[in-house]
Amino acid sequence: MTTSANLDSEAALERELKGLIADVLGLDPAQAEAFGPESGLFGHLPELDSMAVAGLLTEMEDRLGIVIEDDDVDGEMLETFGGLLAFARGKLDPR
Repeated sequence: MTTSANLDSEAALERELKGLIADVLGLDPAQAEAFGPESGLFGHLPELDSMAVAGLLTEMEDRLGIVIEDDDVDGEMLETFGGLLAFARGKLDPR
């Protein structure tokens, strides 16, 4: 399991999140590695349906050591890779 201490840089968090998405959705790692901030997720990747969202969020909790409340989840955070990355960063470093 990755701990938040191991994700102290934006690049490390980005790599972890891309790997997590590839694993949960069964994507080719190269496809996930090519994600940029504006890359579409929910509604753009057929693999990321409503059932896969639950698995993705659970895996984020496990791998990143965070807690995601139901109220935290909205369409904006799942719309793009950048949105998901910003959400994860905020959970790891809630200032």
